[in-house]
Parts: sequence; C-alpha cells; structure tokens
Amino acid sequence: MVVTIGTSGWSYDHWEGVLYEPGLPARDRLERYASAFRTAELNASFYRWPQTAAFRNWRRRLPEGFLLSVKAARGLTHGKRLYSPEVWLERMSAGWHDLGERRGAILVQLPPSLERDDDRLAYFLDRRPWWMRMAVELRHDSWNTDAVFELLERRGVAYCVMSGAGLPCILRATSDLVYLRLHGPDHDHLYGGSYSDADLGWWADRIREWEHAGRDVFAYFNNDGGGNAVRNASTLRRMLGV
Repeated sequence: MVVTIGTSGWSYDHWEGVLYEPGLPARDRLERYASAFRTAELNASFYRWPQTAAFRNWRRRLPEGFLLSVKAARGLTHGKRLYSPEVWLERMSAGWHDLGERRGAILVQLPPSLERDDDRLAYFLDRRPWWMRMAVELRHDSWNTDAVFELLERRGVAYCVMSGAGLPCILRATSDLVYLRLHGPDHDHLYGGSYSDADLGWWADRIREWEHAGRDVFAYFNNDGGGNAVRNASTLRRMLGV
C-alpha cells in the first residue's frame, strides 16, 4: 500500500521563505519541491492541458518513486461537462502514457452546478483507458447517493473525499485508491486557513484506517495561502511516519 501526501500545485511566489529559498528561480521550484515531497497534484492542467512533451519532461525530471497526479482540463469537465469525451480522453491518454512510472491519478472535478447524471458519468468512465487511475470530485450534493458510489465501485474509480467550506465530507472508499483533497479548514472560504494539529491527527487516523484496509491513499492540501499547505502536509507526513 502507498500513502503519499503533498500539495495541489507547487509554483507559488508566496511560498518563498516557506519552502523556497529567497531568489530561487521559478524553473527550479519543482526540483526543490520534489526534495521535500513524494507527490504533487498538478492544477495548471485544469486551465490548459499540457503538451505531451511536458509529460515526458516531468518523467525525466522527477525522482524515482515520485507520483504526479493531474487535474483534468476544464474544457472536458466544465465546458463539455463530460459530453463527447473521446477527443479529450485521447489527449489525456497521450500525456498520461508518456508520464510512465511517475503516474499518480487523474482528478476529474465536476462543476458545482452539474447535478447528478449517472448515464453521463458512466459513459465517460467506460471510455477511459483501463490503465488510467482516476478519481472523481463530485461537488453537487445530488451525487452523494449509494447508487453513484456503487457506479464508481463497479468501475474501480475513486470517489474524491473532500474537506472544505460548503463541501460534503463523506468518508467513502470506492476503489483501491482513496483520493483526499484538503481545501482548508475555514468554514466560510474555500482554500483558507491552516489545519490544527488536532484536525490533522483526526485525518491521520482516517488514513491509517484506509491503509489497514489495503487501500492506497493520495492526500493533497489545497490551502496554499501563506504556505499553509506546505506546513500542513509536512505535519501530516510526520504524524504518519511517511
């Protein structure tokens, strides 16, 4: 079983003095990040899907054992809203193939306005390559039913467990992977605040439970402001002995 903890994104100017030495060039941030963490979630891909050459470059630059998870493009999730996904799946598969042994999981984040549509979700999932490990973040409350969880289970796709303002926090495992996104403890604003040691201890217990059940766990902190994600990820790693 693999338990790996990191952050959502790594190239933030305001992490200078927290993770990055003052004056460190932006091009060198990934190497510095990878010296401290063994996984990251790429969020820039949501706004613009990278060229295939970028995936080959990450495969070359990242150290052995590092796992890169990648957020699916908003053109697929928010533009097409999963309709006619074949072209997007072809583009995603090309990059994912070239990432090779550095592959973590593809995160498919559906928009909060997209209500439950089992047929649409099943159509999309049934067309993904079998070797593409995937997690789905369902932000509209209508998705949170046993029927949807069972749909994910039958296809071996992870339900994305979420922590954050206004988001349902449902501790449900639907595959051999638990994909956890920690968007911050602030009750009013997403991505705000820093988790307390008590909060992180609670999450550490949940991760141990999933690990003991034979599941891999990928956990990503998305509260990047002030370097909170770096500090929280480091603390959780220490608690778990990762």
